[in-house]
Amino acid sequence: MIHFPAQRRGPLSALSLRLAAALGLVLAVVTAVYLDRDGYRDVNEDGLTLLDCFYYAVVSLSTTGYGDITPAAPSARLVNVLFVTPARVLFLIILVGTTLEVLTEQYRTGRRLTRWRKSVKDHVIICGYGTKGRSAVSALLENGLDKSRIVVVERSPASLRQATSAGLVAIEGSATRSSVLNEAHVRNAKAVIIATDSDDASVLVALTVRQLTAGQVRIIAAAREAENAPLLKQSGAHHVIVSSATAGRLLGLSTSAPPLIDVVEDLLTPGQGMALAMRSAERNEVGRSPRELDDTLVIALVRRGKVVTLSDRAGAVIETGDMLVHVRDDRPQPAGTPG
Repeated sequence: MIHFPAQRRGPLSALSLRLAAALGLVLAVVTAVYLDRDGYRDVNEDGLTLLDCFYYAVVSLSTTGYGDITPAAPSARLVNVLFVTPARVLFLIILVGTTLEVLTEQYRTGRRLTRWRKSVKDHVIICGYGTKGRSAVSALLENGLDKSRIVVVERSPASLRQATSAGLVAIEGSATRSSVLNEAHVRNAKAVIIATDSDDASVLVALTVRQLTAGQVRIIAAAREAENAPLLKQSGAHHVIVSSATAGRLLGLSTSAPPLIDVVEDLLTPGQGMALAMRSAERNEVGRSPRELDDTLVIALVRRGKVVTLSDRAGAVIETGDMLVHVRDDRPQPAGTPG
C-alpha cells in the first residue's frame, strides 16, 4: 500500500464534522418539536413523549414520513414550514456532501497515485525509517534533493505516519519482498539506502534489489557488525557503513583526542559551521594543485569513481572530470548576505 504525504485535513476529519452537524441538526429539530409537542397529533392520541419527538425528527429529516405523527396546530405547522423543512434540505445536503467527500477523496488519491507512478524516476529509496533512515533523509534534503524524489519503504505503522507527516511518499511492506520494491519502482531508482534494524534483513534487501535491477542501481547499506560488511558487499551493496565500528572509533577519538570529535561532530551536524561537500572541477582549476585553490579547502579528489587523496601522486594535479571533495562553510547566512 502506498501512503502519500499527509494533507492538512483528511477525509476522517471531514466526515466527523459532517456527522456532528447532522447530529446537531437532529437535536435542534427534536427540541423544537418537544417544546410544541401539544400541537402534534399521534395516531395513538396519547401525546408525544421525548422518544416520539426523536422518532418524528429522524423520520422527517430523512424524508421517510410515515404520517403517524402530524402537526395539527397552526404553531406546529408553522415550525414545520419555517424550520423542519429547511432542516430537512440541509440534512440531505450533509448526507450528499459526505458521500461526495468520500468519492472525491478516493478519486483524488487515485489521480495522485497515477501521476506519481508516471513521474517517479531517478529517486532514492529508503528501506527503513528508523533513526538511520531519518538521518539519511535529512542528509539528502540538506544536499538539495527534493522530497518528491524520496520514497520510504517501511512496515511499522508509526514510522509510516512519521514519513508521511514529513511530506514523504511511503510504501507499506517489507523491503525484502520483490512486490514491495516494484511498487517503489526500484528499477527506475537512482539509489537504494538500506537502513533496516538487522543485518540479516539488510542482506536480504540487498539481494532482492540486485536481482530486480541487475546491479544497475547503486546500493548503500548500513551494517551493525563489521563482520557482516563483506557479506553485504557480496550481496550487491556498493557501499557499506558499519555503524558499530564508526561509533567505536568516535568513542576512541573522544578519549584520546577530544578536539577531533568536536571537528567530526561539526562536519556531520548541519548548520554548525563546517560541512563536507563535493563539486565538479572548474575549467580554470584543471592542471593546478588542489592545495593552491584559495577559496576551496580540498581534502580529496574523486576520479573516475575512485577516491584519490592529496597524498597520492595522482592527486597532485586536478584533471578534467575530477570531482573535488571539500569543506564548505555551513553556517546560516545572515539576511542580505550573499550565499
